[in-house]
Amino acid sequence: MTQIIEITDSAGRIVAGEWLQQAEAVHRQLRPQLMPDYLGQMQRVFAGGAQMLVAVEDGRVLGLTVWRILEKTFSRSELYIDDLVTDAGHRSTGVGKALLAWCEAKARDVGCTQLTLDSGTPRLKAHKFYFREGLQITSFHFVKTLDS
Repeated sequence: MTQIIEITDSAGRIVAGEWLQQAEAVHRQLRPQLMPDYLGQMQRVFAGGAQMLVAVEDGRVLGLTVWRILEKTFSRSELYIDDLVTDAGHRSTGVGKALLAWCEAKARDVGCTQLTLDSGTPRLKAHKFYFREGLQITSFHFVKTLDS
């Protein structure tokens, strides 16, 4: 049975460091550009307001999500999902659905008006999943890369 474990508390403090360490390999499947110092980068992300949870089964991390509550002029408050990834060997087994459901329940519990995320345009299988789970495309996300 899949268990959802919170890696951070509401202040962004790491409360389950052993699971964070195990989550790194799964996280890099979605974000290969993560810094070599994974722990240091994640501590900075958490200090910026993000929180993290993992889906675990039989002592293995099968998926994770990094999320945060944002107060915005457009949506008032939203639970924004930075990252949602299921280990490649466990996709379409309900792990992503469980993580997304946890996020939706949390958003409702804290009074958010929206649950939001961005998904890269080539990720068509992920988009099918999001549509199936009731998410809609409501805007475009524009980016200008500022490499020095």
